[in-house]
Amino acid sequence: MSSLVATHRKARSRLVRLLAGVVVILVSALAMVQPLPAASPEQAKLIVAVGAPGEDEFGTAFLEWAGQLEAAAKRGGVDCLLIGTRTNDPISAREKLQLALANEAKETTAELWLVLIGHGTFDGKEGKFNLRNLDVSATELASWLQPLRRPLAVIDTTSASAPFLNKLSGSNRVVITATRSGNEINFARFGKFFAQACASAEADLDKDGQTSLLEAFLMASRQLKEFYSNEGRLMTEHALLDDNGDGLGTPPDWFRGIRATKTARDGSALDGLRAHQFHLVRSEAEMKLSPEVRARRDELELTIAALRTEKKTLSEDEYYQKLEALLLELARLYEKAGP
Repeated sequence: MSSLVATHRKARSRLVRLLAGVVVILVSALAMVQPLPAASPEQAKLIVAVGAPGEDEFGTAFLEWAGQLEAAAKRGGVDCLLIGTRTNDPISAREKLQLALANEAKETTAELWLVLIGHGTFDGKEGKFNLRNLDVSATELASWLQPLRRPLAVIDTTSASAPFLNKLSGSNRVVITATRSGNEINFARFGKFFAQACASAEADLDKDGQTSLLEAFLMASRQLKEFYSNEGRLMTEHALLDDNGDGLGTPPDWFRGIRATKTARDGSALDGLRAHQFHLVRSEAEMKLSPEVRARRDELELTIAALRTEKKTLSEDEYYQKLEALLLELARLYEKAGP
């Protein structure tokens, strides 16, 4: 038993020394990072598509949510395009959305956010986003997004939106739906709380000075649950988040803080890591990093997270060697970002 304790202490001591060294490098590197010229960073893009209101009260709410997202984008220096907010537009919202996606850069490190606000339907086979003229199906939207090889977040805040998750899921993508089933067809309020959370300091769960897409999802889900509870109503919408490409999705109650703590029955990987790297309003420190540095940093963080899940399958030395190499590269990355 004494030898086991000694081994454990030795491993902890090794990790502490490793982390201490990396922290010193990171702190000194971050202190030297200077803002880049305004024209050099690639600019993220937010597209907000507003669907058919059905009734005036819904239309007013949809425009309000879209306006809140637009304000958050402006605050974060993100280019924003609103679609479907004008009733007298000669070009249909469907055509505008298709054209906007076709004109987006296909391969870049800049994030593209697509938020769908309105009503949705499901006929048992296909989910659809209801627009003023012709609807857009999940299959059609998937085909429009297929050419994009860039960080992509699709947030479908509509009723019956769950079928979009499986169709749109993929590598380097975050997909959020307001419902867990196409049969949850009642008016969805998730969009209201999501729009509020995107730029809310209250939603910043890890207190890093910015609210990630994951944190906005969790805060919106919590506030949605409180709404139904306070109103004494049965919840008719249950949001899901998918960012590992398996098309299954993870519900908000599987998270403690920003970490998914429950395990799927079939052992499927959990979601949340990639979503926590998307920010509509970045912190000052984050804004000082170039898009290339930020993209590589995100890759390293995901690799470290994957390594931690494999820890039980590796020897102690092998695990710490791999961890050390990743942490040192991360530290050098920040150091290189300095002047």
